[in-house]
Amino acid sequence: MTETFLFEAERRDMARVARKMFERKMTNVAGGNISQKITAPEDVEYGHVKIKKGHDYMIMTPTFMSEAWFGELEASQILVVDLKTGQQIDGSGRLTREVNLHQEAYQANKDIKVVYHSHAPKSMFWATIGRDMPNVTEATSHDLDLGEIKCLPYRPACSKELADMVYEHLLSLGDKAANNIFLLDSHGVLITTDDLHHATCILETVEWNAEIAYKEAVFQGLGLLQGYRSKGVVVER
Repeated sequence: MTETFLFEAERRDMARVARKMFERKMTNVAGGNISQKITAPEDVEYGHVKIKKGHDYMIMTPTFMSEAWFGELEASQILVVDLKTGQQIDGSGRLTREVNLHQEAYQANKDIKVVYHSHAPKSMFWATIGRDMPNVTEATSHDLDLGEIKCLPYRPACSKELADMVYEHLLSLGDKAANNIFLLDSHGVLITTDDLHHATCILETVEWNAEIAYKEAVFQGLGLLQGYRSKGVVVER
């Protein structure tokens, strides 16, 4: 089927993922945003839009994705942005102020293809208390190989300071940056990966881990458990 607008298949897929993110309570009306890097395979013109072969673009959910539309986006509302300049070149929505966070994440590692930010509630517990989330489930520690689920220090939302801090921490991860989740102190979670649907898998699986780790913390407070346990051994005290 011939595309009727730029990056149509990818934008339709992102609109569906954004809808599911909201329906499954993986974010709230306070926000959340998703982007995906696309390297243009050829020179293309769609009306006033000119796409250059080999140039990097990103498709991205618009601002007020959750507040105004409750995640019910049309594909045409998914924005197309020049990754280098941050200029919006297509899409009927408006660009979020957090675009700088997405741009710097992509600059940190060429293998990052998706940046996925949400206010998932169970993960927000760990983010709000400003501590790393214990990685206790087999799905998160082994199947997804996430390693440490680190909480980054607080920086104001949408600020250059936040974008710069994320960039530096992603750089320090090396190859692991393309399969990672950070907690952002008091702000939410940030997933960087190479596939949009894998990012959704990471988010929902970490949400289960967040609840289980929370309950282990309660058991420790009651004196019923010594340290966080996973796969039959103590993984953290």
